[in-house]
Amino acid sequence: MCGIVGAVAQRNIVSVLVEGLRRLEYRGYDSCGVAVLSHGEPRRARSVSRVSDLDAQVRDTHLEGFTGIAHTRWATHGAPVTHNAHPIFSRDAVALVHNGIIENYESLREMLRGKGYEFVSQTDTEVIAHLIHSMYRGDLFQTVREAVKQLHGAYAIAVIHKDQPHTVVGARQGSPLVVGVGQGENFLASDALALAGSTDRFAFLEEGDVVEITLDGVKIVDGEGVPAQREVRVVAAYGGAVELGPYRHFMQKEIFEQPRAITDTIPQGDHFDASLFGEGAADVFSGIDSLLILACGTSYYSGLTAKYWLESVAKIPTQVEIASEYRYRESVPNPKALVVVISQSGETADTLAALKHAQSLGHKHTLAVCNVATSAMVRLTELAFLTHAGTEIGVASTKAFTTQLVGLFVLAVTLGKLRGHVDATQEAAYLAQLRHLPAALNSVLALEPQIIAWAEEFARKENALFLGRGLHYPISLEGALKLKEISYIHAEAYPAGELKHGPLALVTEAMPVVTVAPNDALLEKLKSNMQEVRARGGELYVFADADTRIVSEDGIHVIRMPEHYGLLSPILHTVPLQLLAYHTACARGTDVDKPRNLAKSVTVE
Repeated sequence: MCGIVGAVAQRNIVSVLVEGLRRLEYRGYDSCGVAVLSHGEPRRARSVSRVSDLDAQVRDTHLEGFTGIAHTRWATHGAPVTHNAHPIFSRDAVALVHNGIIENYESLREMLRGKGYEFVSQTDTEVIAHLIHSMYRGDLFQTVREAVKQLHGAYAIAVIHKDQPHTVVGARQGSPLVVGVGQGENFLASDALALAGSTDRFAFLEEGDVVEITLDGVKIVDGEGVPAQREVRVVAAYGGAVELGPYRHFMQKEIFEQPRAITDTIPQGDHFDASLFGEGAADVFSGIDSLLILACGTSYYSGLTAKYWLESVAKIPTQVEIASEYRYRESVPNPKALVVVISQSGETADTLAALKHAQSLGHKHTLAVCNVATSAMVRLTELAFLTHAGTEIGVASTKAFTTQLVGLFVLAVTLGKLRGHVDATQEAAYLAQLRHLPAALNSVLALEPQIIAWAEEFARKENALFLGRGLHYPISLEGALKLKEISYIHAEAYPAGELKHGPLALVTEAMPVVTVAPNDALLEKLKSNMQEVRARGGELYVFADADTRIVSEDGIHVIRMPEHYGLLSPILHTVPLQLLAYHTACARGTDVDKPRNLAKSVTVE
């Protein structure tokens, strides 16, 4: 993985390929490259630096061509060095880019070595290039169709061959690939965003599809080799969404975009209605007796938060599982459960695999909470709630997380209403709270100067603890994750009541302890936990609601939240934790938007 772009045109397409990579930079990567057919031969440029360095290379070498492929790589097999960067060549005839992981690459490599192929990289990708070269008999499309039958694992590939100078062939299994339809030119990409400005017409390939793009058109067959028609949809260009504007980093911009993103995500109208989740949702909701939430990373924490809402508001049993674990254990399926999958991109490989596993076990009712309407996840589920975070460039999720929380809260209230646990007065109150949320968030964002002062202290630390209770425990998990992701400070989160069961052994004056302290039913218990920290010399950094009567004193630093926000308090308390992580990372000089070793859309297991 990480990003693929391909094109066939009657013009030099190198700038299109490079710009496509630039639009995918936000996903994270450790090398990049481009290859074109030039004067009957494949030529390439590769870099282990930024796309801007690759752009300079292609300009300096006057790389030009009408047919080409490009890639940003996030290393899985082999270190991020030039000879492992894509595109990968086979005998100066085949050039190939690949997202995913080939699980049987070792046996294929030995077979190909027996045929005389020399391997110059440590990638699993090189076996695909050599396999296609070894099988080529004059028809690249047919060759790829036959070659992918030998691959076990996940892949999205784009391939060119020097003998077919106006053809790019692609295939997908477990990793996304889209076709961009132009006028007298056609494109492939792992994300429609890569082709914004070149076309707004896209066909989304299904599992097992193989596609050939030429100047004249697009040919697709499915996994059985049967010609397939994939609907061509108009998808609006993302244009200005990727502009940084006056902000220092995209992450900072996206933190401050949250009032707008939440406003756009809150449903219009005066009622919580099942139709918000798709046609037939009312019938589905009336027949379920529980929920199973599947997600990874930040999205998993949104699911953990939602469990509290769903069980307290809708009175419906809810189980939350890490998607990458769920599919590999024996579970007891419940056909009457609603399976909810959560993902910013809708292409998260672990969550997609967990969804398919749940469906294979007999779970027929499925719902996606997702930011991308055209994603595989939305296409695979029966129902969907689309968040409206807009394009999120920073690898560490911010506005996607808070809009997921909004969507999940809407789900909880809707189910509560249908199940008779939310009356008209409560419904109106919940809606009013949601509508006021953007203004409340603006008040929280105004705390940024105080948080910057804390960040200067945190930047000198190497470890931190985060504490929360009840609804806010998942928010403390999210706060710790943010600090880890972008500042590289080791951070862990615990339910505050668990301190005395082990983590208290870590507490010294060198260990900052961040505490989420809303004025809820667990406040007094939380205060006792804070005293346990102070008694061991720990330094507390507390985000406290205005009426908690927690004050700054020796060893206790307090930033006062503008208001207590009831059930929606987790959303408000998320934002200062984001700002703390962001400004700590800035103070440490890390690459905030592209933290090391991470990628935005994780399309491999």
